[in-house]
Amino acid sequence: MKIVVIGGTGLIGSKTVERLRKQGHDVVAASPNSGVNTITGEGLADALAGAEVVLDLANSPSFEDKAVLEFFETSGRKLLAAEKVAGVKHHVALSVVGTERLQESGYFRGKLAQEKLIKASGIPYTIVHSTQFMEFLGGIAQSGTVGQTVRLSPAYVQPIVSDDVADVMADVALSPPANATIEISGPERARLSELVARYLKAMKDPRTVEADAEAKYFGARLNDQSLVSDNNPRLGSITFEQWFAKTAQPK
Repeated sequence: MKIVVIGGTGLIGSKTVERLRKQGHDVVAASPNSGVNTITGEGLADALAGAEVVLDLANSPSFEDKAVLEFFETSGRKLLAAEKVAGVKHHVALSVVGTERLQESGYFRGKLAQEKLIKASGIPYTIVHSTQFMEFLGGIAQSGTVGQTVRLSPAYVQPIVSDDVADVMADVALSPPANATIEISGPERARLSELVARYLKAMKDPRTVEADAEAKYFGARLNDQSLVSDNNPRLGSITFEQWFAKTAQPK
């Protein structure tokens, strides 16, 4: 069947597209570079013509509070309206575990707005809440860096690798709509500050990590429940050590 992947050239999108194409589906990897823009609406009608399933894997190019909210609201409205016209039968969106708990953060407010639009659209849907990606540990370290010190929350996280996320997204795309939110997470929990310290040490990065319960995570204060799933999540199979040994060796 025809499946459109919005954000189909990104980290998760490109891997999901590859998996679906290997199974013989007609997959459109849609992005502004391919002439499909969910903010302006450019190319949407043509891309969605005949599509049965749409996966929305796009992310805001800015994490500034106002910009990220405008992105998810505008993109969500344009995309869902175009799907109604095209007769799309299943809308799949990737969101974040903890979205509803972290409304202190502008990014999570934007994701919650996106989810509300999906639920109100009338289009059958599945929302996938994922824990943080292991591939973003470096970016998380950078977000807490001042000089040679990285100040991060010691709250628990349960990161998942992008390959495991892509496996789930492809599976959900080929399954009936759940009309609900499902959760996915990595197989292990660790404290964010300790995990990033291990990551930096393995990368031979000279920065030191300080655990600080008041340190903000993209604008929000964390607790031990904020970024982990206790809602019977589907677990990824790749541990931090396995992922690092394969893909994150220091250059």
